[in-house]
Amino acid sequence: MARHTESPSWQMLRSRAGTFRKRHLRDLFAGDPDRFRRFSVESDGLLLDFSKQRLDAEVLQELIALWEAAGGSNWHQRMEAGEAINHTEGRAALHSLLRWPAHRTAPHGVPDVLPAIRSVQARMRDFCAHIHSGIWRGASGQPIRHVVNIGIGGSDLGPRMVDRALAASRRKDLHTHYVSNLDGAHLGYVLSELDPAQTLFIVASKTFTTQETLQNARTARSWIVEALGESAVAHHFVAISTNHAAVAAFGIAKENAFGFWDWVGGRFSLWSAIGLPLALSIGFDHYERLLAGAAAMDEHFRSAPAERNLPLLLALIDLWNTTFLGAETRALLPYSQSLELLPHYLQQLEMESNGKRVDRQGAPVNYSTAPILWGEAGTGGQHAFYQLLHQGGRLIPCEFIALRQADFPLPGHHEKLLANCFAQSEALMRGRTLAETTAEMSAAGMDPAAIETLAPYRVFPGNQPSTTLLLPRLDPYELGRLIALYEHKVFALGVLWNLNSFDQWGVEYGKQLAGRLLPLIESGRMDDAIDSSTAGLIAACRASPDQEG
Repeated sequence: MARHTESPSWQMLRSRAGTFRKRHLRDLFAGDPDRFRRFSVESDGLLLDFSKQRLDAEVLQELIALWEAAGGSNWHQRMEAGEAINHTEGRAALHSLLRWPAHRTAPHGVPDVLPAIRSVQARMRDFCAHIHSGIWRGASGQPIRHVVNIGIGGSDLGPRMVDRALAASRRKDLHTHYVSNLDGAHLGYVLSELDPAQTLFIVASKTFTTQETLQNARTARSWIVEALGESAVAHHFVAISTNHAAVAAFGIAKENAFGFWDWVGGRFSLWSAIGLPLALSIGFDHYERLLAGAAAMDEHFRSAPAERNLPLLLALIDLWNTTFLGAETRALLPYSQSLELLPHYLQQLEMESNGKRVDRQGAPVNYSTAPILWGEAGTGGQHAFYQLLHQGGRLIPCEFIALRQADFPLPGHHEKLLANCFAQSEALMRGRTLAETTAEMSAAGMDPAAIETLAPYRVFPGNQPSTTLLLPRLDPYELGRLIALYEHKVFALGVLWNLNSFDQWGVEYGKQLAGRLLPLIESGRMDDAIDSSTAGLIAACRASPDQEG
């Protein structure tokens, strides 16, 4: 069967890309005064404006046709039906069931795991109630005031990002901390600020074998035992894992372990018991609103037509910019300090999912896949890297995210923030010509000789494509919608690029090598199979400073 990369739509898009590499966004707007209406979509208050992208109606229709040629709807049905679409690991991708509405039954053909999901969620609710009410207390009888989540990757990035984003919804009587790095500076700093008698640790590891997580957990355990005694472990640790034997060996009772399933991929695990620290931080009612928002986006992706489907449109835009126009990176620019960790979270979601060079058939792809994702919250980034966006000469599509209503409504702040956000997207699109620059400088009364010298430095090429997502507000429900929006976008791109978005063998390879090198670093023995650079670095680290030179 012919692949969709051989379809007429793919070939048409390749042809059209040559035109749009040369066509300026100024001209697109000049030729279509109604461009915003034609290239923006709103769904329940969430607005996607992609009118500043370098495309027209014909390109958009060909992109949608490509989705159809790739069997996009069929792939989505196969995922929701529980098929093992993660074929390299023989697993389904049923994370959307974790936020499945209570009134709905499981999709046809899917094993009914909803009772088990509901059971874990009920236990999470009860646990949150016990911590918040003071029923659960530390070994010395003091209430818990600090929760430390020990995890890495999906067991850290999701809860930490959402916890930061929903700072306005946090409880004031409980403080959450997140430790992921194997570097002792991460855990050591957190512990230095805490009282063992009031601290609860959540050890989050599906297999309970993750090196970074277990090393941090063992160090935290020693810290508790030294302060409060061995018996205190049961009062100050809970686990999120499927490895009950390892959890028990650590000293955590079975009733204090929260499980999940192998069809929950790490970067999609926020909706499972991995969200426990978040539920403790914002309260379980708010956590359920987060799940409800994600479920609403699930339904939108399932039912909205392609031309109004927000996740699909984002995917098609990314495909167009990356695979056809040749962009190598994408800047994510949330104009919300509360969303400052969103770029980090999406780096894993997008680049771990689709950062691959081999397709579903095991063949190397001959087109660009996931772009490098980077960015930070505005307006700070304007004083750091926006210079390169405006005048660096690279094609860097930008994605702005803004809120209609501020989550911390201090007088005089939000209007200025929005003005900066919208101004940056306009400047990236429009640019400023030499004639416009010269006219501005003349109007300011500058000397003609100075104008001639300085004007070239003040020219902006523009034509930098951008998308703007405008959220009604930043509350648990809207944040749930936003996260699920990006999840479905990643899935759609995997279909369009013919990739398995749910494995991550590159991550596993690095773990294998680290396991091989650790004994050498500890012992100082060299292995003939180690390259000279790695051997030299190990030797340098083992040498004392006094021996150097």
